Amino acid sequence: MNAPFETRRITNGFTLLACFALIKLAIHLITNIWGGYGIFRDELYYVACSNHLDIGYVDQPPLSLYVLALIRFLLGDSIFALRLVPAIAGACTVFLTGLIARELGGKTWAQTLACTASIASLINLAYDSVYNMNAIDLVFWAWAAFIAVRLMKTGDKKYWLQLGITLGLGALNKINMLWFGGGIFLGLLLTSYRMWFRTRWPWIAGLIVFLLFLPYIVWNFRHDFAHLEFIRNATLGKYAGLSPITFAIGQFFLQNLVTLPLWLSGLYFLLIFKEGRQFAPLGIVYLVSFAILVLNGHSKSEYLAPAYAMLFAGGGVGVERWFEVRFRMIRPLYLFILWAGLLLAPLTLPILPVETYINYSEALGVKPSTAEAKELDKLPQYYADMFGWEDKAAAVAKVYHRLSPEEQKTCALFGDNYGRSGAIDYYSGKYHLPPAIGRHNNYWIWGPRDYTGELVIILGGNLQDKQQRFESVEIADTVTSAYCMPYENNLRIYLCRKLNVPLRDFWPEIKVFE
Repeated sequence: MNAPFETRRITNGFTLLACFALIKLAIHLITNIWGGYGIFRDELYYVACSNHLDIGYVDQPPLSLYVLALIRFLLGDSIFALRLVPAIAGACTVFLTGLIARELGGKTWAQTLACTASIASLINLAYDSVYNMNAIDLVFWAWAAFIAVRLMKTGDKKYWLQLGITLGLGALNKINMLWFGGGIFLGLLLTSYRMWFRTRWPWIAGLIVFLLFLPYIVWNFRHDFAHLEFIRNATLGKYAGLSPITFAIGQFFLQNLVTLPLWLSGLYFLLIFKEGRQFAPLGIVYLVSFAILVLNGHSKSEYLAPAYAMLFAGGGVGVERWFEVRFRMIRPLYLFILWAGLLLAPLTLPILPVETYINYSEALGVKPSTAEAKELDKLPQYYADMFGWEDKAAAVAKVYHRLSPEEQKTCALFGDNYGRSGAIDYYSGKYHLPPAIGRHNNYWIWGPRDYTGELVIILGGNLQDKQQRFESVEIADTVTSAYCMPYENNLRIYLCRKLNVPLRDFWPEIKVFE
């Protein structure tokens, strides 16, 4: 008689977790080599920001931009190079998810379920497919959860120092790391771990977080709290159509609907199940983060994504405990998650040729979606934002190179949003273009440089607005791209002469933070 899977040890140490991490890494490396579509809108902006290193940006803290600058220095600007970091980050997230399950007392099945759910998570697949701070955010949350578990198991004060460093660096990558800090503070306060607050260690950890996050606070003081303005405008503008209901419903689908039993079991294990209540502060972290986002009123469902690593881990342990003598009952759940992950992965992993994807999504009955209430065509915004950027840069270059050398010296290239400005910058070397200027987020912070407004090529926007501001406006070209967002298609390129006020005086009027 064959021994149950649990008794057949295929691993010593971390081999099992490493195998799952390598599977995750391979998925994204293969996608980056043979799929991946084009460069993503936000990647263009990230590259531009990494060319202007600072201690803060309108829409994000700085850490991920320093990481990107290092990668570009070492490996260059190819799409494969840009996406290597999120691919590695995704592998780390999977490894840490399994490691948390192990620390919670999970054996082989618990770790297997947790890692598989992490791989099958649709939002994780999306985050780990393009360069963004969110892929790194997933790692920081999972690492913080692992440290918190070690702290609760051992009581070793060194974990307070590690937790402070992790939360501080994590917040310097994305500020939602502070939700984890608030949740763990409340979780410890509401449990027997409140005894820690009679020692100096939680306060030292808090001080470490503050000192590491301080550069971004300073930057905001120096820039009129630009990040708060950005959050307010985004909430009242492009995310105004979101609601607590859409946020809650999104949790079921973004994590892949078939993982629902596992992460709900994880929440139950951490908060209610006898063996898991030792780690109740982790469950409270999830609830606090959920409450913060619901009370905001217009949160994107994906904002809660980093909190699921600890629920997948807790769910794996819980399921393993409840069926510890009936492993055959675990296998169907595992296979269900595995096959559903394979079936639905193309919805957020850009691995299929685009026309194949369109047919595939239609066969599944999945309609294109966006969180920003924008018009869509055949692709969801996530995929549509990977198309058309080189077309725009090439069209701008065509107009620019028709100018005389004297005109080129004074001509500014202006993008109406950071994607358009970023496209000009990213392809500037290939098409021999000067750096772009723009009004959107940090492009506005970087200013008009030495341009006066004497001659401006503008990518996008309304003709009438330009005619009111310039003495002469010519529609120099129209750029058309397949598959891109409709509002990015049939885009006009304007050749504008003689702005009616100096560009530097006009600059404060055109700021867009959202």
